[in-house]
Amino acid sequence: MGKAKTQKRGSATSGPYDRPSKQAAVNNVFKFNTKDYGQHILKNPGIAEQIVNKAWLKPTDTVLEVGPGTGNLTVMILGAQVKKLITVERDPRMAAEVTKRVQGKPEQKRLEILLGDVIKTTLPQFDVCISNTPYQISSPLVFKLLSLPNPPRTCVLMFQREFALRLTARPGDSLYCRLSVNAQFWAKITHVMKVGKNNFKPPPQVESSVVRIEPKMGSERPNISFEEWDGMLRICFNRRNKTMRASWLGNKEVLKLLERNYRLYCATKNIPIDDSIADDAEGDDMDDEMEEADENVEPTPGDEGEWDGIMDVDASEVTDDTPSFFDGLKSAGAQLPKTKSRHKKTRVALLVREKVRRVLEDTTELADKRSGKLEENDFLRLLHAFNEEGIHFS
Repeated sequence: MGKAKTQKRGSATSGPYDRPSKQAAVNNVFKFNTKDYGQHILKNPGIAEQIVNKAWLKPTDTVLEVGPGTGNLTVMILGAQVKKLITVERDPRMAAEVTKRVQGKPEQKRLEILLGDVIKTTLPQFDVCISNTPYQISSPLVFKLLSLPNPPRTCVLMFQREFALRLTARPGDSLYCRLSVNAQFWAKITHVMKVGKNNFKPPPQVESSVVRIEPKMGSERPNISFEEWDGMLRICFNRRNKTMRASWLGNKEVLKLLERNYRLYCATKNIPIDDSIADDAEGDDMDDEMEEADENVEPTPGDEGEWDGIMDVDASEVTDDTPSFFDGLKSAGAQLPKTKSRHKKTRVALLVREKVRRVLEDTTELADKRSGKLEENDFLRLLHAFNEEGIHFS
């Protein structure tokens, strides 16, 4: 009797009871773009349901969803019987997938899909925002939501774990930053839950967290320009572990910016300014004070800045190519001559610098404090003192 034919391992099968090949099961819809769009789809229905429940939706709500992906959260939100759901999706393939899931169903009438970048899109009025946020737009999205003239009642957003911790960080914490101050000044921030990386497809390299952001409304909302407030914080947190004196008086670019803003302020208020050239002695004194402010800063752990210490050089590898003439001056204890700045200081520049010094040292007494340890009231006092001196940031 002939031997029955056996199928070779790994070969394709075609029988009705055969298991589908492993290759066909991988990305059977399309390949997710994790690099450009941050497409990590939430696949756990239990977590999606919890996110929707934590949004405290009402039947009269219009909901905004950022980055719906394949529509797992979208279906949950529509199932909550909200009045309308607006989704903003950048990838046309994802938008088509979401449309396909509701096509021909009653939910289709309550769904509107906007194709484009949410940061650049003019958003319609909405009551609640829910998002499994692409990591690349976490910070711009938070700032956009907080700066809306009519912010939503609540936002339930998924972020990278470290970003979520920055949102809730307090003064003195290692993650306390400009984002922390801004978010907590304009809204109440609550950590909702942790989400492991295995709840996504494909899994990201980091853990995630869900936070609830409730923007302050009515009388609780600060009566301050967001651009003005954020502009000042940008300078304060440029290097958060520097003293305020070094961040403001020890930075020539900051002083130039403040001088331009002060000139604009005086022009709008018809205030005359003295634009004459200052004496050399006054300009030299200003340069000396700026250098002193910058040199008197003790390095603090975590304040390495952009390079994070990767540019450190081993002292044994450093060669001294200094000409012998300067060696003689150094050995004799002489001080090397300073090169004078080619830019002539105007009296208005000296005036602006004096205003900054007065605010930091006399009015607020924050000159020797560090931004990473200042509280909300300290920044409010600082902004008010600058505005009283005619210095603005927007």
